[in-house]
Amino acid sequence: MPYLLLVSLLWAFSFGLIKTHLAGVDSTFVAAVRVALALLVFLPFLRPRAVAAGTALRLVAIGSVQFGLMYLAYLAAFDVLQAYQVALLTIVTPIFVCLGDDLFERRFRWAPLVAAGLAVVGAGVIIARQPLGRAEWTGLALVQLSNLCFALGQVFYRRWKLAAPQVRDRDIFAWLYLGAVLVTAPLAWWRTDVGVLARTLRPEGAAVLLYLGVLASGAGFFLWNRGAVRVSTATLAVMNNAKTPLGVAVSLLVFGEQTDLPRLLLGGGLVVAAALYAQRLERPQ
Repeated sequence: MPYLLLVSLLWAFSFGLIKTHLAGVDSTFVAAVRVALALLVFLPFLRPRAVAAGTALRLVAIGSVQFGLMYLAYLAAFDVLQAYQVALLTIVTPIFVCLGDDLFERRFRWAPLVAAGLAVVGAGVIIARQPLGRAEWTGLALVQLSNLCFALGQVFYRRWKLAAPQVRDRDIFAWLYLGAVLVTAPLAWWRTDVGVLARTLRPEGAAVLLYLGVLASGAGFFLWNRGAVRVSTATLAVMNNAKTPLGVAVSLLVFGEQTDLPRLLLGGGLVVAAALYAQRLERPQ
């Protein structure tokens, strides 16, 4: 779980950075640059012969969903939502993780859903005072599409990696980012106006793109998928929600946004309780 906690901290800063420094930059361009930088990080480690060609294509397909489609929907949501809203609306990802895993196993378990549900309630406590307007419903749909893609990618990768423990993550991770680039780059090329981009992208925006691509996406998703195969489905589901209270806390303390501190503490406490419960579920396994 330490990997998942570290990545949650990295991602907690992403929400405010995107909204503050990348406003006005086309979301498809941000998505393409983010995954392209992550691909460059892991390209030197790629070992094409580590897996068969069919497996490489499977990993490309997983990356196109988990990173490519996910980022297209996630970053588009910032056009209509505030940063804290995007963070809070990711609360249903644990449900998608649990249901996706159980779907492949052809089973239904209550225990992981209880842990995930408790985490959802905790994050929901924070958002309870924020009613959604008409514009936010579009953002809500985009965030949920993003959640679904991210959850399915985690489940697909976790299942593949558990069946191939001899393959090192770093030897094949570039295949995942290649899939994301193949999805995002053509759309970004079609939508991006170079002249507008040159006027809107400032040096601090370029620095944020480097942070998002190299650290949050490159190192972050590598550590996340690495950690995902070391914990139970219940723990993985709950840790998907750790970034929610952390993201709100960063917005409050770093980016100066306003929030309800008692609700943040209560909701965060419920998420911690859910994590402890998930760890307890994991021990008998």
